[in-house]
Amino acid sequence: MAKWTAFPYDNDAFQYDAASLKKNWARLHAGDAEPFPKDADVVQAWIHFHAGEFQAAYEAGLAAGGAGITVANKAQAIYANYLEKKEKVKLEMFLEVAERAEAQQAEEPKNANAYYWQAYAIGRYGQGISVAKALAQGLGGKVKGSLEKTIALAPKHADAHIALGAFHAEVIDKVGKLLGKTQGADTATGLKMFEQARKLNPSSAIAMIEQANGLVMLEGDKRMKQAEALYTDAAACEPMDAMECLDVELAREELEE
Repeated sequence: MAKWTAFPYDNDAFQYDAASLKKNWARLHAGDAEPFPKDADVVQAWIHFHAGEFQAAYEAGLAAGGAGITVANKAQAIYANYLEKKEKVKLEMFLEVAERAEAQQAEEPKNANAYYWQAYAIGRYGQGISVAKALAQGLGGKVKGSLEKTIALAPKHADAHIALGAFHAEVIDKVGKLLGKTQGADTATGLKMFEQARKLNPSSAIAMIEQANGLVMLEGDKRMKQAEALYTDAAACEPMDAMECLDVELAREELEE
């Protein structure tokens, strides 16, 4: 396998050991509601993930199997989204994650993150090929269904609420409210999902960023000031791991433009 691009920021503050990871677990996983692993090899894979060693996390997660598959999926999806430069490779990675997550659902039908990472990967793949094209291929229904299943299995899964809000916003933004209805997309539900995500994980920079984007997509320029305030709050967040650092940097870049 080709070497993945290294995490481009200082990760000294994101070095955990098993004890400090356990202590900070609830805060680090407020987004994905993943339970603390029983297997020491999976714990090690998460230590790599939080430090931004995404390829090592992916490889260790795959090698561990079981709950390690979730680490592998998250590491590959986050890496592809933020750090992979080649569009073709990025899209291939998202498809790999979606396939692996679907296989994981068959093994563990009650594993919320098996559905979440499938939805995330298909959603990002859909953005890559164009939302309109993805909807025409029936991918919208898959994303929505998997996110709703995630929330049914893990009602406190903040990231699934964010992604479902983003689904409603993206669809309405790209095809309009009327056609959006045929995809099950609706403004009120989208707004409610963002609010719920923020309640579940108030310190999440990505929740602020996605809500900001969603507000403008759903309600236009009248929400611009609120969106800018959300971006400012996101840029001021104190990241606790590499993924959060990438989110904060994203907000900062947006404000500089």
